[in-house]
Amino acid sequence: MGEPSDAAGGPGELRRRLGVPDAVVIGLGSMIGAGIFAALGPAARAAGSALLPGLALAAVVAYCNATSSARLAVRHPASGGTYVYGGERLGPFWGYLAGWAFVTGKTASCAAMALTAGAYVWPGQAHAVAVAAVVALTAVNYTGVQKSALLTRALVAAVLAVLGAVVVAALNSGAADAARLDIGPDGDFPGVLRAAALLFFAFAGYARIATLGEEVRDPGRTIPRAIPLALGITLFVYAAVAVAALAVLGPGGLAGSGAPLSDTVRAAGAGELTPVVRAGAAVAALGSLLALILGVSRTTLAMARDRHLPHALAAVHPRFGVPHRAELVVGAAVAVLTAVADVRGAIGFSSFGVLAYYAIANASAWTLPAAGRRGARLVPVVGLAGCLALAFALPLSSVLQGAAVLAAGVAVYAARRRAAARRAP
Repeated sequence: MGEPSDAAGGPGELRRRLGVPDAVVIGLGSMIGAGIFAALGPAARAAGSALLPGLALAAVVAYCNATSSARLAVRHPASGGTYVYGGERLGPFWGYLAGWAFVTGKTASCAAMALTAGAYVWPGQAHAVAVAAVVALTAVNYTGVQKSALLTRALVAAVLAVLGAVVVAALNSGAADAARLDIGPDGDFPGVLRAAALLFFAFAGYARIATLGEEVRDPGRTIPRAIPLALGITLFVYAAVAVAALAVLGPGGLAGSGAPLSDTVRAAGAGELTPVVRAGAAVAALGSLLALILGVSRTTLAMARDRHLPHALAAVHPRFGVPHRAELVVGAAVAVLTAVADVRGAIGFSSFGVLAYYAIANASAWTLPAAGRRGARLVPVVGLAGCLALAFALPLSSVLQGAAVLAAGVAVYAARRRAAARRAP
């Protein structure tokens, strides 16, 4: 290193030390996790083997969302993501709605991650294990302990090794049958859309690259290069795993599996890998859950500071320096949801909220000046249309629940505005 561009620009600024490979690794660390262990089953129920084109469609929408977020992050470098971008570009209501969608959607993501860990660790007691994991990790976050960058890279390496072992064992086994990959007459477009919407959950975290503008060398070149590279590698890994699972289990077997990768290696005659796969899934799920609880509590803190949520949640612990009330409330909400939900329902609800969040991000990016960039307006248009199409292609129960929660958020916003107007002189 030691290049002049690595140095911080001044007091309070982060050091520009990350190049394209570093940004790609960070993106992989944000994406490759528990989602692939959980989302294949629901996607196969939606589309059979047509989940493969659904996976590609989910990646396209994720690329548009990440690119729009990257452009917004350069223009509005404050933390808060689309909660900030929507407020600055579209107005306070849209920023609030993005924050509400993020908090509720990611709370469901936390439940899905916990339930994934439970399904792989102890299938017969998945809910009990999941609730215990939520309680334990909420306690960890309460004391201010966070994953380091080194730990993130170690987790990525471990998960990639497990996924690689699943693919090799499955495709080299006598149980693999390429005929099971035939899309056939069940590959209808609505099914592909629904599979894409559910598999979108497995790409969660890609926008982490877009927030690195202050930490990378030449962000105008590094970030646009890192996003497609990270998404491309992730898509390749996920496609290989999906092909392996389909070839061994078939669409029906994959659709009915609660722990599809464990079932894949078992059906492939590599039962000795089952404990390794279970451990890998648990590590990936618990790592994702730790980061998700952290992120949701911080967004809750930001919204509480702006009085979009009860102001009491803005309190910061004097010793640990964390938003302890927000973390406790988020942990309690996740624990309750984990106790009553199933993985498919949690994934669907989460995808609806996060797709709504990124729809607002794309709409915000559309208002940015094109500045002579080719496709500068096309990407947010495709992203916005893709988010809306995938959101309403989800199972009807997920759409209705997600819409009801967003409507409740709108009602809270309206009530707060009326109360403020009555207090005004």
